[in-house]
Amino acid sequence: MALRGQTGSGQLSRGLLLLWVLLGTELCHTSDIVKSFSQEARTIPPVAVLNRTTQSVEEKYTDVSQRCWEYFVELMSNVTESELCEWQVIRSPYSILQICLEGWADHLSYGYPNALAEQYIFQSHHRYFHNCTVEHHLDPPEDVLLAMIMVPICLIPFSVTVVIWRSKNGKTQP
Repeated sequence: MALRGQTGSGQLSRGLLLLWVLLGTELCHTSDIVKSFSQEARTIPPVAVLNRTTQSVEEKYTDVSQRCWEYFVELMSNVTESELCEWQVIRSPYSILQICLEGWADHLSYGYPNALAEQYIFQSHHRYFHNCTVEHHLDPPEDVLLAMIMVPICLIPFSVTVVIWRSKNGKTQP
């Protein structure tokens, strides 16, 4: 059973996360695929039952981070190729991946950010967002760029001249 619900600020309650762990909810059942994904959809990242025997914290985090990644891939399968660069569409799955990785690192006292979490974040960019460009942040035209550079440069000598002129005036400033 994949857990879904509303979150106010996009962050999970750590207490709720711990409660799910204690109740024994499994992580990312493949039988419950999110049927439709829209920008309004809010899903809660998966929760896992950890093997509390001989697994080290690093092994536990490796296992659960892999499941976070698999859940992210499942969510991204509902995003069309034309929507891959639209922040309103990808914000939710991307945030879920980040919250899942960070939440479990915190729960396991593993430390975040960490190399494994960064690997999954980089992998998400390489796999899904490598063709996205920031269209509205292009360089300005050369004449505008030149003006933006020259105005502060010209203001420096003018400011120095005013300071020197005021100090030579002979009047002490209070």
